[in-house]
Amino acid sequence: MYNQDFDDHPGVPKAVTAFRKEMEQVDGIIFITPEYNRSVPAVLKNALDVGSRPYGKSVWNAKPAAVFSNSPSNLSAFGANHHLRQSLVFLNVPTMQQPEVYLPKVNELFDESGNLKEGSTKDFLQKAVNAYVEWFNKKIFKRWKN
Repeated sequence: MYNQDFDDHPGVPKAVTAFRKEMEQVDGIIFITPEYNRSVPAVLKNALDVGSRPYGKSVWNAKPAAVFSNSPSNLSAFGANHHLRQSLVFLNVPTMQQPEVYLPKVNELFDESGNLKEGSTKDFLQKAVNAYVEWFNKKIFKRWKN
């Protein structure tokens, strides 16, 4: 778990340093999250916190992102999706607005081998990923152009 003391004193754990270095190399992110108690899982929030520190050296800054949420219920993790977006605003992560990706009954979308079944959800996800790639390229081009 993130601990500010790691950054204030010598002894940042190797896993934290490795994660930050890895994320510095990433140009964009598609966050895929379930919902826990109307929010994101603690491990995802922790990753955001670890990457946002030390202050002024956030690995997230200005990297285009998309948020896909899923749930075994009909609510499709709407709460987690929007809670994550709130954190991303603070972290200065531009986030794709459309299409919105909420996947209900995700436990029914995979076959016994763990593969996504053919059908409308698979087609929708492909369109959403394609939309992100197109949007990402526009964002990156503008960033490089400036």
